[in-house]
Order: sequence, then structure tokens, then C-alpha cells
Amino acid sequence: MTESLEGPIWWPAPAKLNLFLHVVGQRPDGYHCLQTVFQIIDLCDGINLSVRSDGEICHLNPLSGVPQELDLTVRAARLLQQHANCRQGVDISIQKKIPMGAGLGGGSSDAATVLVVLNRLWGVDLDKVELAKLAAKLGADVPVFVFGRNAWAEGIGDILTPVDLEPSWYAIFVPDIHIDTSHVFAAEDLTRDSNPITISGFLGGYRENTLERVVFSRYSGVRQVVEWLRARGIKGSMSGSGSAVFATLSSEEEACRLVEECPLDCRCFVSAGCEMSPLMKRLPQD
Repeated sequence: MTESLEGPIWWPAPAKLNLFLHVVGQRPDGYHCLQTVFQIIDLCDGINLSVRSDGEICHLNPLSGVPQELDLTVRAARLLQQHANCRQGVDISIQKKIPMGAGLGGGSSDAATVLVVLNRLWGVDLDKVELAKLAAKLGADVPVFVFGRNAWAEGIGDILTPVDLEPSWYAIFVPDIHIDTSHVFAAEDLTRDSNPITISGFLGGYRENTLERVVFSRYSGVRQVVEWLRARGIKGSMSGSGSAVFATLSSEEEACRLVEECPLDCRCFVSAGCEMSPLMKRLPQD
């Protein structure tokens, strides 16, 4: 991919992992209060954005069954267009590599890439704080991709503190299972009052996801991945509320070997943790 902003090119939209996740409360409006750490990884969708002069926003290869008005990338473009009173439009195409519904943040990252790149292509020039405020209207996971840094997150996932993480490789296993996030968070047996932890506690090794008990009891395919890893002496963890299970490893070779040995019916990925989003590395720096 070229570094230039001239002409239509492919822009990376990276995935994320939730290295731990606590539900620590619930607000009166029904949203859950969380603690988590977002780790950006080098598994990316590709976003093609071609500016139009007629103000139209078109998704050229929309996802099957998803109307354009509900597509996060279209909503992101329209949100920025309306906020900036911009008369330009865009054609959007996506190369999907991040599995949908896996808890890897693909849809949120796609939306963030659209916001960040169109902010430049259209000459809107909002700073990251302003852009992140817009991003939060699209979803709690979108702002972290706008900032492009690994982060400790609280609130509904939108209160972000940058955090430095040790370099790691990840083996990621995604069974062909759709998990309804709303059902997980509505479950009666979900623990909603987990004890909050501190950043130092996380850095000391804490890595639990309090959604796992609910998911494991309802989705045996996800539980089987974790049990297979445990039988090998490896900890497997869910990312967010999706179907993806990941193992943290010290080398690419270890991650590749684990993926090659997986006997389960899963999509498997080997991915490296990123200190900075691949999108931010690609963008010309001001």
C-alpha cells in the first residue's frame, strides 16, 4: 500500500483483543460499566475510500443482510459529513479479514478508519479528541481505534488511558459460532459486580474475562477451544463477548505451531501485538 493520500488506496483497520474484561456495575440506562485492556493486533481489514464530489456516500460491497443505513462505515462517513457540513462524499469498499462476531472489533475498527482517513481526505482536520467524541456515538469500541494506542479502558469502554504492553504473539481461534452480545449481557447469571482491579494488578498478570462463565455454559464450541488449550498447559481467553479465543505466546514460531496443531473446526490466525495501530503508522504524520 502506498503512503500517499492521492487516489483510492487500501487503509488498514486493525483488530483488537481484550486482554481481560471485568463487568463492575450497571448504569441506570442499562449500559454495563467495564474494565478492560485493549491490545491492538496486526490482523487488519482493508478500507478503500474514493472521494466523490457529489456528496453521496456509497458502500460498494456491503455485507450481506446489512442495510447501508445500519453499516458502521456508512454511519461513520455520514456522521463526519454532517458534523463538518462537508459537501464531499465517498465510495467505500472493504476487504474483510477480521471475522465478524468474534469480539475482535472489526466493525468498530472499520468505522474508525473511515473517520480518521476521511478527516484528512475531506480536509475536516478535527484533532483526535474531537474525532473520538464523534466515534463514541458509533460504539464504545470505536474511540480506541481513533487514538490508535493500546489502552486501559473503563466506563462503558470509552474512558481510555494509554498503556504500554510487552511484545507478544497471539494464536487466535474462532469457532463458527454467532454469539449474541445482548443476550450475554442480559443473562441472569452474569456477574455484574466484579471487584475492580488496578492497572498495576493487570500488569502483574491478571487476565480474567467475567463473561466467560456465561458464554461457556451456552456455547460449547467456545468452551472446547479453551479446554483444548488447557489440556496443553496453555491459558485460553475470550476476547470481549465474541467467539474468538486467544492464547498469548512469546514467539511467532510457538503461535504458528499451536495453530497448526489445532484439531478443532476453527478459523485460526497468528497475530502480533502492536504498540501503535498500523493505520497510524501508515498515515503521514503532521
